[in-house]
Amino acid sequence: MRKPRLTKKTVRATAVDLFCGAGGLTHGLLNAGIQVTNGYDIDDTCQYPYERNNSPATFHNESVSELTGGQLLKHYPKGHIRILVGCAPCVTFSKYTQGINNSNNPKWSLLGEYARIVRELQPDIVSMENVPELQRHGIFDIFLQSLKDGGYHFSEDLGKQIVYCPDYGIAQQRNRLVILASKIGPIEIIPPTHRPSKYRTVHDVIGTLPKLKSGEVDSKDPMHRASRLSNINIRRIKHSKPGGTWQDWPQNLIAKCHKNKTGHGYKSVYGRMEWDIPSPTITTQFYGFGNGRFGHPEQDRAISLREGAMLQSFPKRYKFVPPGSDYSIKNIGRMVGNAVPVRLGKIIGKTILLHVEEHYGR
Repeated sequence: MRKPRLTKKTVRATAVDLFCGAGGLTHGLLNAGIQVTNGYDIDDTCQYPYERNNSPATFHNESVSELTGGQLLKHYPKGHIRILVGCAPCVTFSKYTQGINNSNNPKWSLLGEYARIVRELQPDIVSMENVPELQRHGIFDIFLQSLKDGGYHFSEDLGKQIVYCPDYGIAQQRNRLVILASKIGPIEIIPPTHRPSKYRTVHDVIGTLPKLKSGEVDSKDPMHRASRLSNINIRRIKHSKPGGTWQDWPQNLIAKCHKNKTGHGYKSVYGRMEWDIPSPTITTQFYGFGNGRFGHPEQDRAISLREGAMLQSFPKRYKFVPPGSDYSIKNIGRMVGNAVPVRLGKIIGKTILLHVEEHYGR
């Protein structure tokens, strides 16, 4: 088992980000003080936001399934602790697709490809982030066994593997699976930074942004734009209460599918957020009022692209498309919803740095 030969005065660490998307995890690691040199993703629309906000990190539009550990080795300076991070696409494991047969989806194999690259590259530290539902699948057990066989230390406590985002200063009721593994020694994510009484809220994050109407765009920030609601959805949101459901509406506004027995369980759609608590999980379709509890707490519209990004803890200055380009709500929504929250990336980065300092000093 290789252990880095470092002295207390020569501790340096470099990370590579697989499935990097628009750069949420990379940005968080950089904020924590970890150098990130390269990111890989098959979505070429992510190249601009990744490189524009995370310079000098370089984006590679390549599939992880076609990479080898030998190719990635060139990204690590000699003598540096090698860190490999990644979030394999999680739609196949998400609770939103449970019950759907995804066994033939090629994305099932990507966690296996990630494990293969770990075996080939032999990084000193590995981080894998995903949805908690992954724990129910055999591929997760295979991934952990691969780490164990490779001489990595990691927590096998299923509870400790789950991170509740509000505990770490993220204003979003989001649970994430975070695996941290190290050849250096035992490693666990740092303790929560926020008590429930101090959780960041929707108002803390987006409460001061300029007001918008349905379909409007802020003149100073093109990302602060709201999708246009139909006339009936305008009427519906006017009758919606923060934290309420479509059951608060007059009968003539309730959709036929919700009047059926099978529709009664979908109470979280067509809802408003609440100012004084963290937001619901930001999905790739957070910009649609009918896609979840994504109505603004008091304005008659769904939350804007910028508001969704900020609830994912992207800084307000984060750029997603080149100046003068088309701000596709669907494309940007996908980039934002698929991202690792930036603040969670920073927490992972802080954990890694503290782990390295514990063994090698500052």
